Amino acid sequence: MTEYLSSSDAFMWAIGDDPVLHSTIVTLTMLERCPDWHEVVDRFNRISLAAPRFRQIVKRSTPPLPPHWELDPEFDLGFHVRRERTPELGNLDVLLERVQIAAMADYDRAHPLWEATLVDGLADGAAALLCKLDHAMTDGVGAVQLASVLYDCIEPSEQSVPSGRETSHVGAPLSALIQARRLFVPSVRHPLAAAAAACTTAASMVRTARPMNGPQSRLMVKRSPRRHVGTHEVSKAELLRAAHAAGGTLNDALIAAIAGGLRRYHENHAAPVAELLVSMPISIRTGNDPAGGNRATLSRFRVPVDLTDPGSRIRAIHEHAGIARSEKALAHTSAIAAVLNAMPRRYVTSALRHVDFIASDVPGFPKPVSLAGAPVRMQYAFSPTLGAALNVTMFSYVDTCGIGVNVDVGAVPDYHAFHGCLVEGFDEVLNLAMR
Repeated sequence: MTEYLSSSDAFMWAIGDDPVLHSTIVTLTMLERCPDWHEVVDRFNRISLAAPRFRQIVKRSTPPLPPHWELDPEFDLGFHVRRERTPELGNLDVLLERVQIAAMADYDRAHPLWEATLVDGLADGAAALLCKLDHAMTDGVGAVQLASVLYDCIEPSEQSVPSGRETSHVGAPLSALIQARRLFVPSVRHPLAAAAAACTTAASMVRTARPMNGPQSRLMVKRSPRRHVGTHEVSKAELLRAAHAAGGTLNDALIAAIAGGLRRYHENHAAPVAELLVSMPISIRTGNDPAGGNRATLSRFRVPVDLTDPGSRIRAIHEHAGIARSEKALAHTSAIAAVLNAMPRRYVTSALRHVDFIASDVPGFPKPVSLAGAPVRMQYAFSPTLGAALNVTMFSYVDTCGIGVNVDVGAVPDYHAFHGCLVEGFDEVLNLAMR
């Protein structure tokens, strides 16, 4: 039976044709030493058996049907899981160069959309695992669920990765559009109440999907296929204390820190800005959802960058983010994606470029983990810019937040200057924990 991509997955896969909008997720796991290679290969084999997407390719369907999944008849695990050794004692900078290349390079779409490379020969006998996968396969939270199969000594409850996912079979590609239609069909028994509810939901969907004027920045306007990546680390406990001191959440503190860094960056270029448009992934994944697939939606709202007091900035962001999270349209992400898939591609890609930055908070493992006998030092995630000037993803591991920064070089040509401003933005927010 033909299995079609969900509307959300089809949207992420389709925009990947544009090199500016590549929807590639890259993760970098730093290891204390080189793990057992054969065990690493076996773990990825188990993942590919637990999550069928890892053995499937995407095929175009006859319009108007969406793309569909097909089992790769020539699936070769050795093509996807590789081992490399650095010619000299490598360090994080060497690895970040590899991350940059992975973030920019497209996939061989004749194969499943993922790769994993074990890199050894690093300084102090360390090693690293670099993973690359397309956003059409999973979102950040789903990737963490899949990673529970990869690591040693994960509790059984955390290790369970369902073998399937919500699927779309023949006739089901229209289900999202039917869902959208049902939102506006009044109930026979309660026509007034149904009409009011439909209008409220419809208004929410319009707010969620409508194009917004942007980007707000007059400085970060150019877009290109070139990327520059970097990292930063902060204490999760201190960042959480800073957030709570201002009445916010960890995610609010993250966005406030980025906003503080961007304010400095714009001021240093004599291009002050009052507010910027952020796109924030909101997970709608439930405990019953299988790993894999996109169970997240992007919510957009304006961030007050010109608030110099970090506490006031966190409180303002908390209010704006709360409104975004309460939108009724979040329950109808698939319907919105179906409508976007039916719209002219030029319109959709243009709208994506109106976002100034993306900020994402991905909860990682709260306890230390190991990969085939090699303890994990740190993890970073580099999420796609998707038309924005930059993406900052915070991936927690134990009590440290690894910050993965992915910038469009066209928008931010002086990465090191920007990185310094970003670090100052985090320091500014962290100082709240000391008051």
